[in-house]
Order: sequence, then structure tokens, then C-alpha cells
Amino acid sequence: MTELPAPFTTLAESHRHDAVIENSEFLAFAERADTPEAALGQLAALKVRYPDATHHCWAYKIAALYRFNDDGEPSGTAGAPILRAIEGQGVDHVMVVVVRFYGGIKLGTGGLVRAYGGTAAECLRTAPKAEVRPRQTLQVSVPFEHLSSLYHLLGSMNTERGPEEYTASGVTLPVALYPEEVEAFSAALRDATRGSAEIV
Repeated sequence: MTELPAPFTTLAESHRHDAVIENSEFLAFAERADTPEAALGQLAALKVRYPDATHHCWAYKIAALYRFNDDGEPSGTAGAPILRAIEGQGVDHVMVVVVRFYGGIKLGTGGLVRAYGGTAAECLRTAPKAEVRPRQTLQVSVPFEHLSSLYHLLGSMNTERGPEEYTASGVTLPVALYPEEVEAFSAALRDATRGSAEIV
């Protein structure tokens, strides 16, 4: 049986946090991203929205995938601190972009690390979170006479069902459940159909 990905915490919705540090404006934007393409799409949208910004520094973390970019700031002062903020807040499948408007005062490398990392961390800390729990998909087949039992069971448990396929003898459909509920669902369905249901 394939190993299911572990549950993870991500953002329930996009979030923004603004800070002014030594006359520079730092606008942090955090959003859920499930693919690198989605993350870079968010970056592209912010570059269009804030074309006059001095820098668009960013980082994303999507399971084992991560990337970051300093966008012209001194190496290691922007992208890496943003990534550390993502890891420090314990979130995943997240893209953070910090847009900077330069205010005329140089912050130095330590100041930049604190500004970018701190703005990103505060944005993530105050963002609404959501836990994502992967489901396991079973292929379920039941004879026509037990269709109502199947629908009753699907309605009484926390399931997601896919499209139904009708065969000569009954109906087949994919059913997605949380891993800890698979055994109870399978037993209940076999009971309700007097053992005639097929579960793969």
C-alpha cells in the first residue's frame, strides 16, 4: 500500500502584513501554494501590482521542495530569512513574498535579515491556518439492491466520493476517507451489504 503524505499545516487564506523600518516599507504577502508554478504565479502577480518596488524577495516551501531569492539584496539577507520564517512558523505549501520600497537609509546585512525575516514571520504568525489531512481512496463496488445502504453510509461518515460508474450488476465509485476511518467504513459496508460489497 502506498504511504500517504503526512498531515501538514498551511494557510487558510492569503494574508498580508506591512511594516515600516528606517523609512523603508516592507509589505509581506503569504499564500498557500501547492506547486512551484502556483508560487511563482503569485510572485508574478505581485510584480505587476507593485512594479515600482525596489525589491520583490521571496521563498516557498512545498513539502521537500523549497526555493528562495534575494532579488538584488545582498546574498543571504532576504530570501533565506523568509524561508527560515516559513520553517519557524511550522507551515507548509506556502509562498511568501516581501515587497520593499527603499526609504533612503541603508539597513546593513543584519538589519536586512531582521527586516525581511521579521516581516515574513509576523505575516505568517498572524495568518489564519488550516490543517490538511490526506485521505486514502478506496474503489467500492456494490450491487444495485444495496445502493441505498452505501449512500446512507457515505452520508453518515466523513467521506468524499468520486464519479459513479454503472455496470451490469451494480455501481462502482471511488471513496476517499481519512486513514483511521478506512477499517470502520469497510466493516460497516460489508455488514450493510451482507458481504456483497467489493472494496479495493
